[in-house]
Amino acid sequence: MASQSQGIQQLLQAEKSGGEGGRSKNRRLKQAKEEAQAEIEQYRLQREKEFKTKEAAALGSHGNSAVEVDRETAERMGYIQASYRSNREAVLGQLLQHVCDIKPEFHANYRVAG
Repeated sequence: MASQSQGIQQLLQAEKSGGEGGRSKNRRLKQAKEEAQAEIEQYRLQREKEFKTKEAAALGSHGNSAVEVDRETAERMGYIQASYRSNREAVLGQLLQHVCDIKPEFHANYRVAG
């Protein structure tokens, strides 16, 4: 019986050490997973920072272009409005002359029946 008891004790001890090994393996896996998540987060933050830098550089140059376009637009609008003010009366006079000066005549394809 003593040998059976000793065999049972060895089995229990082996099972206990096997359980501890499984727990330590699970702890190592969990730790590795946490380290991987931290590394992924660090990489994501680095890439996001690079993107923000490039975006700011691109938008900065775009902002200068927008200011230049606005300035040119205002300049052209001023020119167009000045041209309108100076030519308004002459154009209205020509339009009224063409509308009021009616010269009735037959069309070239009109045939007199007869």
